[in-house]
Amino acid sequence: METTRQNKIARLIQKDLSNIFQAQTRQTRGILVSVSVVRISPDLSSAKAYLSIFPSEKAQEILSNINEHASEIRFELGKLERHQLRIIPELKFFIDDSLDYVDNIDRLLKS
Repeated sequence: METTRQNKIARLIQKDLSNIFQAQTRQTRGILVSVSVVRISPDLSSAKAYLSIFPSEKAQEILSNINEHASEIRFELGKLERHQLRIIPELKFFIDDSLDYVDNIDRLLKS
């Protein structure tokens, strides 16, 4: 069970990560990265961000690129949240495939 503080920080990180990815994907046409959910540890030292990536064919390639640049993304996040957080959590990124799962279920139900 997450505390109120964890929920507030998770929403703040989600919003700021969305802004960072939006600025980065503006430069690349045809790629959309959205942050669907952020889970933060009880000690606020690490955060798991689940990303929805479109097109899903390139999702693994984009995710590996994002994980390679996680320290730079953390630095950008630190510049945005320097007045709200004392320690910027370590970031780990994962693919959120829930939309693909729902799409697969819909396809199976229609057939």
